[in-house]
Amino acid sequence: MDEAASVTACEDGPLLLRGSFTLLTQDGETIDPGRRTVALCRCGRSAIKPFCDGTHKAVGFQAPSAPTSSR
Repeated sequence: MDEAASVTACEDGPLLLRGSFTLLTQDGETIDPGRRTVALCRCGRSAIKPFCDGTHKAVGFQAPSAPTSSR
């Protein structure tokens, strides 16, 4: 049986997607990740979206790894 997918939010960085998953475009086309672990861009500045290229470091992107309270 395939390992279930997991997503890890990295502080000030990407989302790490590991395990058995399928990436799709909004039109339902499959995106071949080429591996079982990928880093997905959270900062919106990557040149290879939806994948992370490390640009978050250069632009000073900040985001927590855990949910923040809206209170």
